[in-house]
Amino acid sequence: MVENSALLDNSEFKRWVKGLKQNIRSAQLKAAQKVNSELLHLYWTMGSEICAKQRLSHWGDGWLNALSKELMREFPDMKGFSYRNLRYIRQGYEFYNQRLSFWQQPVAKLSDNTSPQVVSQCSEDVFFSVPWGHHLYIMSKCPDVDKAVFYINKTVENGWSRAVLLNYLDTNLYERQGKSINNFNRLLSDPQSDLAQQTLKDPYNFDFLTLDSEYRECELEKALTKNITQFLLELGTGFAFVGSQVPLNVGEETIYPDLLFYHIELRCYVVVELKVTKFKGEHLGQLGVYVSAVNHLKKKPTDNPTVGLLICKTKDNVMAQYALESTNQPIGISEYQLAHFMPNNMQSQLPSVQEIESVLSDTVEE
Repeated sequence: MVENSALLDNSEFKRWVKGLKQNIRSAQLKAAQKVNSELLHLYWTMGSEICAKQRLSHWGDGWLNALSKELMREFPDMKGFSYRNLRYIRQGYEFYNQRLSFWQQPVAKLSDNTSPQVVSQCSEDVFFSVPWGHHLYIMSKCPDVDKAVFYINKTVENGWSRAVLLNYLDTNLYERQGKSINNFNRLLSDPQSDLAQQTLKDPYNFDFLTLDSEYRECELEKALTKNITQFLLELGTGFAFVGSQVPLNVGEETIYPDLLFYHIELRCYVVVELKVTKFKGEHLGQLGVYVSAVNHLKKKPTDNPTVGLLICKTKDNVMAQYALESTNQPIGISEYQLAHFMPNNMQSQLPSVQEIESVLSDTVEE
């Protein structure tokens, strides 16, 4: 019989155990996802029944609190039945049911046929795979279902944690995504054109930077490079940082683009040029040279054409559009913000982030 110490040194045994551990972790993840999906289905059914009873019964205002006490007494080991969370379950159903249609599986039963108007669609698999805590954040920040579904899809696509999701909610990703002025439709083939359009934002939020009021382009570039992790988070999924001031030898000269990235999904290089002033037409000439140089010196045969991104302090959209018509390089033009102020909107009937933080302890952990 082989001793334990000998087994631990055996490479074949190590490989087998490693594979077995991976299978166990995979099974744990699938089990957690299954539990989350079942929980969300339960909450949806409960929300439907609570709303129906609210319309038809005459039990007074205290019946939801009584229901909470009864459920917690019957299921003491199961979280999520607090009075506050039952209110959120009801609000979540009211928020989605009247304006959301599920697709992919026969889930018409999950939605009333009395819905006055469907304004958005979402896959059932996607919707019920997002943890309840994420749903609470989304509902607290999204006044309409279209916006909520956008963040639901992005959460699943990118595997966002609650912290990452909250960051994108706070920086209004929905309003900024795909809003840059560009010429991609004219110069890029499908589907790269559509994907490039959706990849770029306007404006970019640089609130994570600390700069003096009188800063120069080199200082902005250094600050972004120093905070590259947060900058990549703001750029979005798929960007890989190649370097800043990467030397490109063009003839007898060497040029240095501000920032160079490679985008995994676009399968192309992205040259980023920073301007701390208002956009001017001549800015495109410099960026166009950088894009052309990267195509000649860095681009591989399997790569798609290089894309340029000019990020400036402000821009006139008409001037930017006219300038883009004069270039044959695919370029997007966006603004950036160093300070972000939220309007004093009226409080929604849906939970605030502060309320969510206090209720998460009452719900099932992710």
